[in-house]
Amino acid sequence: MPSETTARVAMISGAGRGIGAEVATALARAGWRLSLGVRDPARLTPPPDGALVHRFDARDPDSERLWVEATAERFGRIDAVIANAGIMIPKTVIAADDADLDDLIQVNVKSPLRLVRAAWPHLVASGHGRVVTIASLSGKRVKSATSGLYAVSKFAALAMTHAIRHAGWDEGVRATAICPGFVATDMAAGLAKRPPEAMTQPQDVARIVAFLLDLPDTASIAEIPINSTLEDSW
Repeated sequence: MPSETTARVAMISGAGRGIGAEVATALARAGWRLSLGVRDPARLTPPPDGALVHRFDARDPDSERLWVEATAERFGRIDAVIANAGIMIPKTVIAADDADLDDLIQVNVKSPLRLVRAAWPHLVASGHGRVVTIASLSGKRVKSATSGLYAVSKFAALAMTHAIRHAGWDEGVRATAICPGFVATDMAAGLAKRPPEAMTQPQDVARIVAFLLDLPDTASIAEIPINSTLEDSW
């Protein structure tokens, strides 16, 4: 097990439940120190051993900076950012208004980018900084009319991750977009017409995140689609 001074530090947004909580569990098991961003830190009790639990609200443009500052002060380094927090508004692009689109872009695109920007000096200083965006298969195709607005934001999130990958390549920063379909979380429960056991499990997404973070710079993976049902090839 790495020492307190050598253990890598990961920031995970939306860490209070679902995929984020499982990623935290998987990384803690692998010896990472954790900084967990949640909307209400008081609700995350008890916090994982040694973890920093900090307020994070993707709609607050100061939230990312304050969280990064607290993380750097607590641990002295940041080696990975897992941008997991996101929202879904099930509307067609015609039915949605500008406020709906603005909200999706704010939470699913602008906030993750602000987080990575704020953490950038630390990721570069790490020498092997890692950025993982929990995107969606909706960032690669439009599955239905009511997922169309969500897809607009996730296409942008996918492009953002590729742009981060290019921006950080020469400095040892590697970025990957994970693109699952339905995952057995609270979000999917209100949208999918299949039982949770037939969806991708959050623990399996967490296993993939942990695997990615341990890859060397010479084995970078730009994106990973994850299917729980057979889909057409792209």
